[in-house]
Amino acid sequence: MSDTLQEYREPRTLGRAADSDRRPRLNERALVVVSVAGQIAHPVGRANPYRIGYDGIPRVLPATGGIVINHRIGDPCIGLAGDHIEPGVALHNNSREVVGPRDGPNTALMTYACIGNRAQVISGPCAGQTGVVTGKHGGINHVLVDFPTRVLARLQIGDRIQITSHGLGASLLDYPDVEVLNCAPRLLWRWGIQERDGRLLVPISHTVPSVLMGSGLGKNSTWRGDYDIQLADRGLRQRHRLGSLRFGDLVAIVDADNRRGPLYRPGRVTIGVIVHGDSTVSGHGPGVTPLLTGPTARLVPRFDPRANLAAVLDIREPAPLREYRTLIEAGTRRRAAR
Repeated sequence: MSDTLQEYREPRTLGRAADSDRRPRLNERALVVVSVAGQIAHPVGRANPYRIGYDGIPRVLPATGGIVINHRIGDPCIGLAGDHIEPGVALHNNSREVVGPRDGPNTALMTYACIGNRAQVISGPCAGQTGVVTGKHGGINHVLVDFPTRVLARLQIGDRIQITSHGLGASLLDYPDVEVLNCAPRLLWRWGIQERDGRLLVPISHTVPSVLMGSGLGKNSTWRGDYDIQLADRGLRQRHRLGSLRFGDLVAIVDADNRRGPLYRPGRVTIGVIVHGDSTVSGHGPGVTPLLTGPTARLVPRFDPRANLAAVLDIREPAPLREYRTLIEAGTRRRAAR
């Protein structure tokens, strides 16, 4: 491995492995490192400013795009006065090449970027500042990047950010039945994954039943985005503590197979990261970008309240796990109290 990539090999992990445990082997030598880039995307408005919630009430709320300054990875993503809020910076590549489809450069950006990749500002007043890729939001097709708050406050719409893509083509050498998706080796090395008795023990903050998964179903690939957790059912939300979800949480979707697109399949599990906030729209909610998918006999979620990108990548301390009401539920209670 070249000296350039030594920074990605730092051994920090969430938990200390026992002597009988070891980290899984990765096809590290075969991976190719490629630079890709995008511009900070402006929010896009529609002719009608209202979003109709699943409670039938129209709302005007901030949504995707732009630079979110006061909500970052590690912060709660439930109950915000927003819809599909993307923490930090949303990137989109608006360029065109002489070959390929019109949106080819942005499609490549969405494919190549992996969670945990290093990102560097290459234009504007913050040129030289570095951040980390934290999500891929399908539909709007944004790559999300976290920077320190002082940098977020100075970044400008249209600033260019270059990502060192490292992770496309990654595989676990001793676990061919577990697929790696959208995940940088840097994240895998720091996650605290332990190998024990032919199984991978993976730290997660929440489990999610696949019955709650909504928007994003029907795709034949999980390499370019996410799919959403529906939170309208209060009972299931409380049973699985989903009101305490945070941006950057590493979560396990039970009975979910994401090898060829999101699919309900008993006996399999998908582990991913929360990339955007809740939504009032039917079928939508916090988005999950898949990172690992495999059989439950091999891929075993292990609860850790600090299983969040903010802690794993040593960026900042994540907020304590605390239950929040959804925006719709909070609004319903306020109206009932009048």
